[in-house]
Amino acid sequence: MKKIALFFVATLFSVASFAQTKYNVDSYHSFLNFSVGHMGISFVDGKMDKYQGSLEMTNEDVTSAKFNFTIDANSVNTGIDARDNHLRSADFFDTAKYNDIKFVSTSVKKDGKNYKLNGNLTIKDVTKPVTFTLVYGGLLKDDGQGNQKVGFQATTTIDRTAFNINYDPTGMGIAKDVKFIVNLEFTKAK
Repeated sequence: MKKIALFFVATLFSVASFAQTKYNVDSYHSFLNFSVGHMGISFVDGKMDKYQGSLEMTNEDVTSAKFNFTIDANSVNTGIDARDNHLRSADFFDTAKYNDIKFVSTSVKKDGKNYKLNGNLTIKDVTKPVTFTLVYGGLLKDDGQGNQKVGFQATTTIDRTAFNINYDPTGMGIAKDVKFIVNLEFTKAK
C-alpha cells in the first residue's frame, strides 16, 4: 500500500512539474507594430491598439509555448485619421465584414540563440502559415507586486496581397511586404 501511495504522489509531482502555466498578455507593456514601404522611398509605421492574447508554457521551455491572439482590426492606428479610415475600408482590412485578425501558434523551435515561432495567421477570409523570429526576454517570478511575467519580441514580414489586401497590387505606392515588430509581456493568469 505504501508503494502505491508513493507512486501516486510521484506521479502527481511529475504531472505538476510539467503542467503548462497560462499567461495573459499585458497590454500596458506590449506593442503590436507594423511598417510598410511608401512610394519606394520611405516607410509608414503603425500599430494595432486593441488585442487579446494568451500564452501557455511549461516553466521556461520556450519550445512548449502556445500563443493565441485576436486583434481588433478597427484599432489600426497610424496617427492619421483619414489613412486609418482607409485601412478599415474594403480596400484593406474591410472591418465591416472582417473585424478580427487571428494568430494561433503551431510550434516553436530553437534556432541558434533565438526561436522560430510558427503559426496560422488569419486576415479577412484568408488563413496562411507564417513564421516569426522569436526572441525570449526571460521570466520574472516576482516583479515586486506578486506577479509572474514573461517577455518576448516577435518579428516577421508578410505579403499583404496573400491575405486579399489588394489595394495597389503592383506595390508601387504601397509595398506588398509588411513588417511586424511585436513586443510582448505576459502576466501569469490568476
